[in-house]
Amino acid sequence: MIVRIMGEGQWKLADSRFVELNELDDELLEEMEAGDEEGFRRTLYALLDAVRRLGSPLPDDALEPSELILPAPDASLEEVRSMLSDGGLIPG
Repeated sequence: MIVRIMGEGQWKLADSRFVELNELDDELLEEMEAGDEEGFRRTLYALLDAVRRLGSPLPDDALEPSELILPAPDASLEEVRSMLSDGGLIPG
């Protein structure tokens, strides 16, 4: 699966890596619902770091369609809230 982090680029991740990402996504959703800005920021960084750590970056000139788009690290709680689906940032 191709994942884009807004403002950074794209990473290719094996589907098996989404268990860890989904756990972080669930945590992020809970913190957003509670209005926990500090927890939200910490978990957003952890989620983006996991994509970078578990994935393989695509070259900057690659034009692959992204199946998942994640917010930039400096995105506000409100910006991320507008990106959410019913299940969080990551479907499933």
